[in-house]
This record gives sequence, structure tokens and C-alpha cells, in this order.
Amino acid sequence: MKLTFLVPPCYDNAQPAERSAGCTRIVYPMINIYELTAAAALREIGGHTVCYEDFVFEGTGKASERRFEEFLSGDTSDAYLIWTVNLSLESDIHAISVIRAYHPNTPVIVSGPGATYFFQKILKETSGVYIVRGEPELTLLELTAALGNGNSLAEIKGISFRGENGEIVSTPPRPLNTDLDALPFPARDLLRDRVYHNPKLKTGPYTTMFTSRNCPFQCIYCVPSSLTFAREIEFRRDHPGRKPTIGFRSIQSIECEINMLAVQGVKAIGFMDDNFIWNEQRTRSICDILRRHGIVWGCQARVDAITPSIAKMLGESGCRYVDLGIESFDDDILAYIKKGIKVADIYRAVKLLKEHNVPVKLNVLIGSSPLETRHTINHTLREAKRLDVDQVMFNIVSPFPGTEYYEICKENGWIKGNEYRPTDVQHESILDLPHISSREMERLLMRNNLSYFLSPRFIFKQLRRFSSWSEFVASAKALKLKLFH
Repeated sequence: MKLTFLVPPCYDNAQPAERSAGCTRIVYPMINIYELTAAAALREIGGHTVCYEDFVFEGTGKASERRFEEFLSGDTSDAYLIWTVNLSLESDIHAISVIRAYHPNTPVIVSGPGATYFFQKILKETSGVYIVRGEPELTLLELTAALGNGNSLAEIKGISFRGENGEIVSTPPRPLNTDLDALPFPARDLLRDRVYHNPKLKTGPYTTMFTSRNCPFQCIYCVPSSLTFAREIEFRRDHPGRKPTIGFRSIQSIECEINMLAVQGVKAIGFMDDNFIWNEQRTRSICDILRRHGIVWGCQARVDAITPSIAKMLGESGCRYVDLGIESFDDDILAYIKKGIKVADIYRAVKLLKEHNVPVKLNVLIGSSPLETRHTINHTLREAKRLDVDQVMFNIVSPFPGTEYYEICKENGWIKGNEYRPTDVQHESILDLPHISSREMERLLMRNNLSYFLSPRFIFKQLRRFSSWSEFVASAKALKLKLFH
């Protein structure tokens, strides 16, 4: 079969959804490593011809929509595949209707967290669509084989579709994939000549990579990577209140992929693991591999994972950023959101990383608790800036369906209109909390973003680290979208 992965145009008059992290609008294009892993499995294990068409990378608006329809008018794919997140849901449903105008009978397979949670909505509003819930790779292999051979779908776990009588059929969830080493490396070649940048690494050629899946912590607001979110939503259907076990790749598999990327000329890697640092031995092994190739890199980690020895090995191995999700500088709020850390842990982790010259990015989340007030927000913003780290990212929480915070907010009537709608967490709130309104949170965020990102101190600190003009231009475009969308 000829299978084509699509990143459809954005039809909702907003900045397109970022489909890799899954919880924000695009500030700079990111490689969807999860989709490319599924594409590699279909090509290398399933034996299919696989294509990848991105109608957002080169621009949005009517030109993007025209390119999409021109492609569809001459394409001969046997099935189309779309990775859907909450923010892209309505736009993707419209895109399917456009596909139907040109290919009335071609199957459309939709996966990702948006499809996993909203499968009923998608199936009610579209035709000829098959939903892959949770982890996609093994399910996609079985589903595409069955569609190609005309076999029954009833025994394929982890899918939803319309039955012969029009009813929605959902098969039981698929058990978690326990052998990540068996998956092929992502099909990065499908990106062709597209060049991606990461403003935090400021050098290239750049790619992304993952070494593990999931995070065991219980943060009530958390929308982790889009793959992990799909994994969690599906797992919780049969295991309420529990989280999936963590999936790890072996050091041997990780080393093999990094060796391959180094031969291809990759100079920078952003690790997309929900939590990259698990223990000192594993971290040291990966750091040694990266140092051997002279690759600069960055990751996400918890503040309580940063020890003196880990900070040292990060600094010695070319780590150019660590994203720390701190959310708040208020211990009561941290306890309410089940973050599992104290404010003192934040100060300690930042101090250790700065001692070893590891750039730090702090992620602050406004409105993650009903305890939030104007005072707690201003205190958090002041403390985040006072630490003088490399970068601080300020967002407003969105109560994503599938999270514990969504249920809390909905039960208490804090969501405007009493139901979730997609929002740009970098600018907009749909929550009116007991002690602060959505409008006030938006004003505080905008005022703070302008004062922080346009300050001479921030600008000069960033300018020193660019390795090329193209990296500077990409970062400037990202900052413009961040501030003014």
C-alpha cells in the first residue's frame, strides 16, 4: 500500500497546533518524532510505501490550503494518516472533509491524543475514518494490513471505527509496547530538505530523539508529549487513576541511533522524553555517547533529579539547555498540583546547573491551581526572573480533557462556557478561578512577556550564543510569534 502521512493546513484561523509536544501553537516548527517512528515501522516492518506531506511547514493561510488541494487532486495514496492533538481537532476534521471531496473512498487513519480522547466526535462527523488509540506503531501495522487485505478489524486491539450498521465500534485497548528497541529509528528522510531549528540550541543540523516513554509523576494539569498523552488516556480507560509504566530504550539502541545521526552530520539533538534524567548510570552512559561525537543537546528534567554529579556530567557533555517544569514558586500551589517538589528544590537545581555552565530554561504555568492569586503570580514571575537563568517560558494552564485538572475545573464551574475549547496557552485563558479571572491572568502574562523578552539583558544573553545567521533569524521569528502571534 501507498500510505501518506499528512500535516493538513490549519483551517481555524489560528496559529497551527504544534503536534509533537501537543499542548501549544507553533512558535517554531518541530519534528514530530513520534509520527516519523510510526512511519518507519510501516515502511520497514509493514513493507508499505510511505510518504510524508507537511502543508504547514512552508506557511499557512489560503496558499497552504491551495497546496493541499493541488496535492490531493493528483495523489494516488491508498490511505492517509493524520496525527491529531486537541488543538488541531476541529481543523483536522475539516481537512478530512476536504480529502473526501477528492478521495471519497480512501481510508483516513487518525491517531494521537486528540483522536484517542475525542474518537467519538471524529467518527460522528466524518466518514471512512479509522481511529488508532494510544501507542500507534503496532496497531497501525495490523490495521493497514487488514485494510489492504480486506480482512476483519474486529480482532485488532486499540482501534475505533464505524461498523456496518453505522454504530461506533471500539476494540479493547492494546497492551503497552514493552520492547521499544524493536521499533525502527524514525524515518527522518521523509522530511526531505526541510531544515528545522531549535532556538535553545542555536546550532545545526538539528533533529529530535526520544529514549523513553512516559513519566510516573502525578501532576494534575500535565499534558506531556503528544505520544505520552495518547498513551496515558488510553491506559486510564482500563486503569482509572493509574499511569502507564515507563518504557525505556536500551543504551545500545540509543548509541546506535546517535552514531547514525553523527555520520549523517547532525550537530544538535533535542531529546523529547517527558523526563530525560532517571538515574546517574543511565544519564552518564548517554552523556558519554554525545560527548564522543561532539553533539550539543538539550532535554527536559525534574528539579529533584538534578544532583551535583548529574549537573557536572551535563556540563561536560555539551548540554545546552535543561527544561525544568517548575510551574510556581509557591509551596501550597506545588502541593495542590501534586508536583512532588518544593520551592527549595528549584533553587538548588538551578544553582547546581549554573555552577556547571548548563543553560537553564524555567517553565512557569500560571493558573494551575485554584489557590492562584495576583500575588502568587507576581511572586512567581519575580522569582523566575531573579534567578537569571538562560530563559523563562511563561504560559497559562489549559484544562485539557484527559487531565485531572480538567475534571476539577469542570466540576467547579471554572471553565468559561463550562467546556474546554482549544486555546493558545501562551496568550489566552479559559479559566476564571476563585481568586483571579482569565482576563487578569492574560494581562499579567502579556505584560510580563514584553518586559522579559524585550529586555536588553535577555537579548544580549541570547545573541552571544548563535552559531549562524539562519539560527538567529529562526529564533527572531519564534520570538515574534511568542509575543505577538
